[in-house]
Amino acid sequence: MNPRSPIVLTGIAASPGFASGPLSRLDTTTASYAPKSSKAEEIEALVEAISTASAAVAGLIEGSSGESADILEFQLAMLADDTLAEPAFAAIGQGADAASAWTRALDIEIGGYEAASDDYFRARGADMRDIRDRVLRALAGTEAGPGPSGAILFGEDIAPTRFLETDWSSGGGIALSAGSSASHVAMLARSRGVPMVVGLGEALSALSGEALLDAKSGTLTAFAAADEIASHHRAATDFAAERAGAAAYLSKPARTADGTRVLTYVNVADPSDVDAIDIATCDGVGLMRSEFLFSRGLPDEETQYTAYARVLEWAQGKPVTIRTVDAGGDKPIPGFTVAEGNPFLGLRGIRLSLARAEIFRMQIRALLRAAVHGSLKVMFPMIAVASEYARAKEMFAEEAVALSARGAAHRMPPLGIMVEVPSVALAPEAFADAAFFSIGSNDLTQYVMAAARDNASVASLNDTSHPAVLRLIGEVAAFGAARGIPVSLCGEAGGDPALIPHLLRAGLRELSASPAQLAAAKATIAGVRL
Repeated sequence: MNPRSPIVLTGIAASPGFASGPLSRLDTTTASYAPKSSKAEEIEALVEAISTASAAVAGLIEGSSGESADILEFQLAMLADDTLAEPAFAAIGQGADAASAWTRALDIEIGGYEAASDDYFRARGADMRDIRDRVLRALAGTEAGPGPSGAILFGEDIAPTRFLETDWSSGGGIALSAGSSASHVAMLARSRGVPMVVGLGEALSALSGEALLDAKSGTLTAFAAADEIASHHRAATDFAAERAGAAAYLSKPARTADGTRVLTYVNVADPSDVDAIDIATCDGVGLMRSEFLFSRGLPDEETQYTAYARVLEWAQGKPVTIRTVDAGGDKPIPGFTVAEGNPFLGLRGIRLSLARAEIFRMQIRALLRAAVHGSLKVMFPMIAVASEYARAKEMFAEEAVALSARGAAHRMPPLGIMVEVPSVALAPEAFADAAFFSIGSNDLTQYVMAAARDNASVASLNDTSHPAVLRLIGEVAAFGAARGIPVSLCGEAGGDPALIPHLLRAGLRELSASPAQLAAAKATIAGVRL
């Protein structure tokens, strides 16, 4: 191959934008560890390495907030949890050295997270890899240095702390051969405007020199010709102008070009997310995930109540839609999940909640109590048949009676369903008694198209704009309009400028997007004429 011939790799755009500059390899190797002469010294070395890693993470927390702080606080809590290192200490007692013992112990934890069907838990797998590698570097006495300013960092994946340690003020971007658009780093990149493309494939590892990263179309070009470089810079300038223009729409109610009002909500993954959101810029919360509370085990009722109440009070009377826990069937939460061979089609979402009624009832009580702090709406994930919705409603009614009996303040919120299983989208009449519908475009699309949205090899098939998906969305919207049932959409499509016109023409008038996508979503809506 002629090294001067342009090479274009195609992946998945995880955070839109443009970058050009030198490729800088993400060093994932760890310097060799010199075993100690005794088990006691190995244990001492591991204890010191964990302490060193904890201190480094704590230092990063001081200058962080919101999603960044949440990631770092999770890592710090895991490092402080003695049970995480117990298997490693046990292995040292059996003769293993500290580095191999720690690696084996963490790899088991990582495997559990990465096998999960839920995006939130899979994203935590990257945090666990980050923890593993940081402790290994501390054991070896090495530390990964920041990449050159303005560079395109490339490799298989990038650790969350590596992203946070990098100075992005001079530009730059991220190009990954693997990775996921649902990862924590992808969320951080979107919130900070750092271009990022994932799923570029193994050919990425052989590249070097200057490159062009187009994180709008999802491509990376190496050995670009002069005309390609000029075209890239024009596209980058146009994108920057579009983004600057979109910011002007953030504080305004969303309306189409012909005056149709569209309600625009934000998606919230953690209560701390709202610290950086002005409630005046949105119509409320279209999706608040509750999985974050279950990431390290089972939260008690008070922990959940406090988290829900915080967001409801922040919303100042605007609606906050909280989704009951949508844990995957294969994420190991003791006393909650079960091991399964096919988690996407297994005991997850409402199925798992109904199967673990005592845990679900605790969440129900927390939600009922929190409802007095604002305008709460509750929706159930992965509903497939009407009996699931009926049973969930019954449990809310039962817990409300129990709270009344003990004199606890509470309120019954509207109870709706997520439309993400094709059986519901095809036959919504079975759920005519639901208070509202919320279309989960991520799961609905991957179930209709049989293509995972974070798998680069089938990325072209995972298309919400496919006529089959849009037809189902349109039919659900029409059914809701005819029956007086509010219908919204809370998946990634709700903030995608390329998809919003399709969604509005399909009949949707309520969209929910990530906070980072809100301005662009409103600007796109303003350009649509119905």
